[in-house]
Amino acid sequence: MQGQLQWRSVARTTLQLAALAALAMAFFMRTPEVSGLSMAPRIASGEFVLINTISYHLHPPYRGDIIAFRHDAPAPEIFIKRIIGLPGDRISIDRGRVIVNGSVLPEPYVRFADDRSFPEATVPAGSLYVLGDNRIDSNDSRYWGFVNQGEVLGKAVAGIWPPAALGTF
Repeated sequence: MQGQLQWRSVARTTLQLAALAALAMAFFMRTPEVSGLSMAPRIASGEFVLINTISYHLHPPYRGDIIAFRHDAPAPEIFIKRIIGLPGDRISIDRGRVIVNGSVLPEPYVRFADDRSFPEATVPAGSLYVLGDNRIDSNDSRYWGFVNQGEVLGKAVAGIWPPAALGTF
């Protein structure tokens, strides 16, 4: 009899945790499918990514975070890119080297570099400067400017599908 009560208690707790996880996923997480190669090799086209939609309500974005955001250029869609510049930062790109506030930004995550240069720009208040990790094949702030922080959906925290992509960023 006691074993049966223990089993029911475990089953009830498991169901409650599953319901709580489902609610958290419904209200605080998104799972968009990535389309394109701009974040390769870290995030592949066709991969599903877990987006935490509450994190930036609790703390500001940080340089290096991978974010999902809505943007209208060249057409309205959801993008996933890495934050390179925060409000007030001076960003320039010299033959592929990203320079933030006068210092070269170390970028071990960039495997497919680009040797083009772009003029200095200062990130306005309430905005971010974002780049794809695959600089050769990325439509990003170099071409259409800054991302308004109000367009940010959340922080990309993990690859969730296919199983080979499972893991945190």
